Amino acid sequence: MENATYHIVITRKNQVLLSFLKIRVVVNGKEIYPLPNDQPVVISITENHPKIVVTDGYHHTKPLELVYHHLHTYYFKVVCAIGDVQLAAGLMMLALLYLLGFYSGIFVLKLISFFPIVYLLFLYFINRKDFIQITAV
Repeated sequence: MENATYHIVITRKNQVLLSFLKIRVVVNGKEIYPLPNDQPVVISITENHPKIVVTDGYHHTKPLELVYHHLHTYYFKVVCAIGDVQLAAGLMMLALLYLLGFYSGIFVLKLISFFPIVYLLFLYFINRKDFIQITAV
């Protein structure tokens, strides 16, 4: 391809769990761009086939290789695997099942109430490559 300038615009979805993380975009393994909560990052690239990885230092996405054909600007959004509604539903389920187990005396209900925490910890520590995701807008 000719020597043209291509642009990648990356924004962060407004999610509770993402707001605690210091997200950075790594282009071709050498250029690092911080991704603030409230504004998009515009990355200008002159070469074709750049590889993009989004990371917070512990979690990272799979490398995304872009091939420019006709578009000169690509738009992406960084999202978390656990959305706000899913987080709130898990907390409500935890509280409800634990209170039911506490008042009824059924130990199994108290034990089941910790499933949302185990699921969150599984996604956070074990399934690191899927905790942060980059999606096309």
